[in-house]
Amino acid sequence: MKTIKRVGILTSGGDCPGLNAVIRAVTRKAIHRYGYEVIGIEDGFDGLVHNRHRKLTDQNVSGILTLGGTILGTTNRANPYKYPVTRGTNTTYQDLSSTVIKNLSKLKIDCLVCIGGDGTLDTSYHLFQQGIRVIGIPKTIDNDVKGTDITFGFDTAVHIATEGIDRLHTTAESQHRIMILEVMGRSAGWIALYAGVAGGGDVILIPEIPYHLSEIAGHIKERKRGGKKSTIVVVAEGAKPIGGDVVIQRMVKDGSEPIRLGGVSFVIGQELEKLTGIETRNVVMGHLQRGGSPSPFDRILGTQLGSKAVDLMVEGRFGCMVGVKGKDFVEVPLSKVAQGSRLVPLNHLLIKDARDLGVCFGN
Repeated sequence: MKTIKRVGILTSGGDCPGLNAVIRAVTRKAIHRYGYEVIGIEDGFDGLVHNRHRKLTDQNVSGILTLGGTILGTTNRANPYKYPVTRGTNTTYQDLSSTVIKNLSKLKIDCLVCIGGDGTLDTSYHLFQQGIRVIGIPKTIDNDVKGTDITFGFDTAVHIATEGIDRLHTTAESQHRIMILEVMGRSAGWIALYAGVAGGGDVILIPEIPYHLSEIAGHIKERKRGGKKSTIVVVAEGAKPIGGDVVIQRMVKDGSEPIRLGGVSFVIGQELEKLTGIETRNVVMGHLQRGGSPSPFDRILGTQLGSKAVDLMVEGRFGCMVGVKGKDFVEVPLSKVAQGSRLVPLNHLLIKDARDLGVCFGN
């Protein structure tokens, strides 16, 4: 096997708390333990298409552990297998993977560490199939990557969403309102479920359990009859009614996720106000969940994932992702990761516990 001398690292997809912890861990371990040279690719796969990169050293990754975002930059619109090329007013989509492979060869990169969600890791798998030695690290606040129990960024997002719920309780109780908090998650309800339970949400709506507005309204009316003057509803952006569809904010043709969800809290709020007669307000957390300093848990998890990725690289375990199973770090084939999103199972213990405590899931 070819000896590793130079390692490339990139962050792709949405930004996420903990990315810099991973970059720091990979860089410092590769340099200190094995004497490798580390090259940071700028703006994800876009940097490999346009050959934008810089050398990472112990000095320039110092002090980044607590920083949110990513020092390398990122984008979710640079899939090299479907890369948008604009000439005038026309945009076409081309396969520029050969350009990526040529640039990796010119840089003499012996292994590419790709940090990202299911879209990034799917692209990484295709590059591996074309002969690129790749190691993947799962990243997303949505916690929906297959092959791992948890992704870094999720814990921070749950903390931020929970703080939002905590703050809504006081204003909801003061003005006797229904307050609806909309969180991210795409097709997976992990953030809504965990933050909803942690924040004491009275109604939790997730994509995996389609809701019925009459059920939610009935639950709220019952609470009012029992002396509860306010209700907190936590809804995932991908939640949808029984027999209905998601609320789409807009379409982005050249994005890895062309459908941009958002606005379901407005739709639900208007209907609940009609059905219950209770004044309703909504708050969309949006990108607040992605920003700011990572939680201590995400800093530690990111550091461990980065360290384990270097171990797999040294062992020649390419074409795989570092995953978490229970208390162990495991090797997961990228072919498995590329099979789609990890959703909340309907028999999840936290759903059962929440129902037992009187939480309504809309069904």
